[in-house]
Order: sequence, then C-alpha cells, then structure tokens
Amino acid sequence: MSHSITTMPDWGYLTTELVSYLQADAMAVTLAGMHTIEHEYNAQYIARHYQYQLPLGKLQLLELTLYLPYDTESVDIEAVRMTAVKSVLTWYKSLSSQDGDNALAGYEAMIFDIQLVGGSSSLNQDDNDDSAKHSNSALQRLKHNFGVRYFLEDLVVDMSESMQQLQVFSWDDWYSIAAAVRTPCELWRFLAYHLEQLHQSAVNHIPSFESEDALVERFLQSPDLFAPAIVVDNALIKNEVQDEPNSALVAITLAYKNQSSTSQMYHQHMMQAATIWSQLSMQMIDTYGKNHVTSSDEQTETPLAHWQQQLLDESLFSRHELIRTLYKHPKQSAALQKDGYVVHQHSYESLGRHYVLVFYGQESKGPNSKAAVQPKLAKIAQDVATRLPIIELHHVVVLGIDFITENNESFFDIDLWIQPVDAMTQRERQLTKQMQKLKQQELDKQNTPPASSVEGSKPTKAQKEKLPQVQMSLTIPARKDKQ
Repeated sequence: MSHSITTMPDWGYLTTELVSYLQADAMAVTLAGMHTIEHEYNAQYIARHYQYQLPLGKLQLLELTLYLPYDTESVDIEAVRMTAVKSVLTWYKSLSSQDGDNALAGYEAMIFDIQLVGGSSSLNQDDNDDSAKHSNSALQRLKHNFGVRYFLEDLVVDMSESMQQLQVFSWDDWYSIAAAVRTPCELWRFLAYHLEQLHQSAVNHIPSFESEDALVERFLQSPDLFAPAIVVDNALIKNEVQDEPNSALVAITLAYKNQSSTSQMYHQHMMQAATIWSQLSMQMIDTYGKNHVTSSDEQTETPLAHWQQQLLDESLFSRHELIRTLYKHPKQSAALQKDGYVVHQHSYESLGRHYVLVFYGQESKGPNSKAAVQPKLAKIAQDVATRLPIIELHHVVVLGIDFITENNESFFDIDLWIQPVDAMTQRERQLTKQMQKLKQQELDKQNTPPASSVEGSKPTKAQKEKLPQVQMSLTIPARKDKQ
C-alpha cells in the first residue's frame, strides 16, 4: 500500500442531514487487540458507535480513526489495518449476539479512517482531548479502500453467510458515497445494493470488486432507483388522488431503462433538486429553532429532528418533483401569478405525506395575497387533511410561497405549516366519502366552489392532530437554470 493522500472534497449535505436521525449521543468503543497496535506502532485509535433511525430502518455506524506516525512503512500500515478490521469484526459479532433478532432489523457499517501524523516522533498517549492530541502535528488522511477480494482472501470472511454483514468502507469511500446518493433514503438503498453485490461476488467465487465510486454510479443509473416512486404513484391512482401516472416519472424511468442521452440530464436535475431541498429544509428548521414551538396540550417539546425528518425523508425523485413544482412558477401565466393558485404535490417516498404549495397572489390587498392567506395556512392544512382519501395519511405540509423580484434578482419567501394527522380506518374512509359527496352536491347546487380547493385532491375525513403545528418563514434564491 502506497502513501496516497486524499484531500477534503465537498461532501454535499447528506452528512449534515444524518444528524437529525441520530438516536443518541455517540458511544466510545474499546476494541480488543488495539492496545497491541498502539504499543507496537506508536499509534492511537478512536472508535465511536452511532445509531441512526433512517426513514427505512436502523443504521448502526462505527467510526474508527487510527493515528499512525507519518514514517510508518506501507507493510506495517497494511498489517495494522488488517488487525484493526479483525478487532471490529470481533466486536461486531459480540454486538450482534447481544442484539439477537434485532441484528437483522437494519444495516451495520464501519468507516475506517487512517491518518498519518507528521511533525512529531511520538503521540501523547495520556492526552484525552482529541483536538489537543495532535495540535502540534500535521495530519494527512491516507486514501485506501476495501473490496470483496480483501475480505475473501486477506481476512477469509464468509460473505455468503445468511446473517447480516458488517459493511466496511474507508473514510474517503464513505463520504464519496454520501456525496453521490444525496439523501438518507438513497443511502439506505445503496447499503442494501452494496451488500447484495458483496454476497453475489462471494457466491459466484469472483473476488474482483469494482471501486465504490463505480458501484454507486451503477446504482444511481439503474431504473430500479425509481421503483419506490412507482409504487407510490400507483397507490395514488388507486386511491383516486390522481387520474394517471406521473408523466415525469414515466419519462425518467424510460430514459434510465433505455440508457438514453437524456438520463444524464435527469440525473443532474435530481442532484440539483436534492441539494436545493436540503438547503431549504435546513433553513426551515433553523427558523423553527429560533421561534421555539412547544405543544400546548402536553406541554412537551417536539424535537427539532422530528420536523426536520418530515422534510428530509424524501428521495431523489421526490425532491425533484417538489423543486420542479416550485420553479415552474415563473413560467406560469401573468394572470395566474397575479391571482395566485394552489398546487397539490405528493411525496413519492411516503404515501402518507402530502404537500400543498400555495402561491400567493401579487396584489397586496387581494383575496389571495400573502397578507390574506398566510394566517389561514393552518386551516388549509386541516382542510386538506379532511379531503385526502388516503388511509395512510400522516402529515400535510403546506408551503405559502411569495415570489419576489428586487434589483433584478428573484427569490422565494416561504411560510411553512406542518399538520400531523391520524390515519383513517377503511370504514371511516367510506363514511367520509359519503359525507363529502353530499357536501359537494350541496355546493354544486349553490354554484359555489369548495373552500381551499386543491389541485389533484379528493375529499375524505376530518382527522385529529397529534403533534403541534409549526410555522416559520425563510428565503432562498431562485434557480436560474432550466429544468
């Protein structure tokens, strides 16, 4: 192994997003066998265990950082690396035996970071402060990677075992993956894909393994990426929330299946949308934290992470559709922009999460202006919750959008209301449909449109809120590229 040094690239927003899914503070881990490494190679290690409850399941992540003197020989680095991985595998087996059946409930991964310490001949073994340990030493991160061959031939690990496997990544590979997949949902699915590839290589006795970068690229270019969105899309049609398949979903899926030239364009659009939605969500939660909302019923605080997760629990395609809807506004007719309008958008990750984008009218004193509609966002959310014929409905997210142009620059000022709702039973759904049908007939007789009508929504039942609502305001720049 050569001393290939990696640099710090831009990892995107996923690593920041993961913080909202952390279940508890990181726990320090003591690994058997590492004391020998510290003694023989004048090294130090830090191991921390994290548990994340991602949208699709539980992720247990062990971060192991090993500090070695810069003049450590390559053969010694490889020996230390193998010993460290074996120590982690031993720890992991012990952890899995303690968890029992829970060991199969999620994914387990390890991030192995090797840092070479220069400018000092020895490390201060007695200093427990991470920042002080190497304050006088220059740190250089070693670039390395793992693959099927490493586990089959060097560690002799049975990758064909039915039990869950610990997936091991170098620091550089892990954060490259995070930068590529962009969302917690896609990270989870990539771990499933990665583990499947490891097992297939082992079963087929083909120890070769393409780079993690190539593997994640193949994962992101597969039409299977849109399978969850197609499931939601079909369910929306079945529930009569929409009449036909989403044309954008059909076009993108076909482009990926046919590997057409437009698939790369769609990929770039989804990457851009994922980043913009992440920025938007972070600003929302930042404003929420400043406004500090508590429950008036139970006098208990709703964690910031809960509200952030409602926004971040969206896949690449789901974020693409939300941002695409937002940026369609400048292309709408002048009359529509002047009067204001409402668009009902769906989450394509969770059938039970729905969005209402209320584009305020431009007349300051008009009936659909920001001043007139903003105080009614909670009522709109509750009204939509009563009109959506979906048993699984759990949250309605209302965005009040004011498109502003100042000094030749355009931006959106956005108000947010999150409305938690209880799920319906099938019987409640049938009764609600009957009641809403009667109400609609009465409204038709009066020739009066229903209040807070929403594009694409259908009526159902009033649903009781379980958690406090959130309201806030934020500003983001308008994107200038075409989509």
